[in-house]
Amino acid sequence: MNPWDARYKAEDYVYGTTANDFLISVVNRIPMGRVLCLAEGEGRNAVFLAQKGYSVTAVDFSSVGLQKARRLAAERGVSIETCCADLREFVIQPNHWQGIVSIFAHVPPEVRVRLHRAAVEGLVIGGAFVLEAYTPQQLQYKTGGPPSAELMMNLAELQTELGGLEWAIARETTRFIQEGTLHNGISAVVQLLGFKNSLLGTGLGTGQFT
Repeated sequence: MNPWDARYKAEDYVYGTTANDFLISVVNRIPMGRVLCLAEGEGRNAVFLAQKGYSVTAVDFSSVGLQKARRLAAERGVSIETCCADLREFVIQPNHWQGIVSIFAHVPPEVRVRLHRAAVEGLVIGGAFVLEAYTPQQLQYKTGGPPSAELMMNLAELQTELGGLEWAIARETTRFIQEGTLHNGISAVVQLLGFKNSLLGTGLGTGQFT
């Protein structure tokens, strides 16, 4: 069995049904339109965005997780599109998305680099990229996330991988996270909110860092 299917087969939503706090805090800065949620799992963030009026597509490797995502959407009176795919192979349509959301989408570095370059290309001009992920410092807290520093992210690497975005928020921080049973406690994270600009492809993204 796909390990993510095994994780999500429980009746409960293992990461909860409430959207990620950072996404909630910046959602009003995502232009209205199409939003792609990467590694969306059981759908909490996709459903939240759909409730806000976005046209949401959730992609994940787990068909079990996406089935729960559709169930949550139905319970909340909204609809989402789902796509069961390995992010190693998933194709992000260029110049298509008003928003791309990556919440704890931890994949091997070689996959992440390709995925992030495709994400920048996938945004329309003015489109928003939202990310929260664990940094390697999370290993000392053991309150969620992958067991290997290789699968975690840091700010400097992400800014390189996501060249072409203007940063409204780009920071590493420590905060309390309570998301279901698997993300619970003081956590070391990186948070990004960036916007695609006309300098795409030059690697000269500029903007205010907070």
